[in-house]
Amino acid sequence: MVTRKTPAVRIACSAAFLVLALALVPVALAGKPAAGGGGGGGKKGGGGTTGGGTIGLVLLNSTDGVAHYGQGVTFNVSTTFTYPWVQLTCSQNGTSVFGQYIGFYAGYPWSQVFTLSSYLWPGGAADCTARLYDSSTNATLATTSFHVYA
Repeated sequence: MVTRKTPAVRIACSAAFLVLALALVPVALAGKPAAGGGGGGGKKGGGGTTGGGTIGLVLLNSTDGVAHYGQGVTFNVSTTFTYPWVQLTCSQNGTSVFGQYIGFYAGYPWSQVFTLSSYLWPGGAADCTARLYDSSTNATLATTSFHVYA
C-alpha cells in the first residue's frame, strides 16, 4: 500500500529535521574565544550555580554590556567533570526559537561561541537559559539566565 504525504506534512517533517540538525551542529566557522573566555574584549555577564559547577555569561561583541540579537556569547564554566557541555535555549513569549549544545572541555574541536539568531528567530528580544551539564550523566551542574535585546 502506498501512502502520500500532504505538502503540510512534508514541510513539517523538513522543518523538524532542520531544527534538529541546527541544534546538533556547532557553529564551526565562528572564532574561538581567546584564553580566559573573553575573546573580542567582551564583558562578563551574570553567573549561576545549582551544584557541581559554575557558569557565567561572557558577551563577546556587546557595546552596551547586554546581549543583543545576532551577537555572540560564550560562557566561563568551572567544574570537576571531564566532559561538561552547555545547552543554550532561548524563547520568545514561551515559544522556543533557539537551541544549541556546545562542549566546554579541553580538546573540543569546534567553536564555543553561540550566535544569538536562528531561522526560527528572525529578530526581536528573547529570554535565554544556559545549562551546564555533565554529558555522561546528563546531570545539571549549573544554570544561568539572561535577556537578549532586539
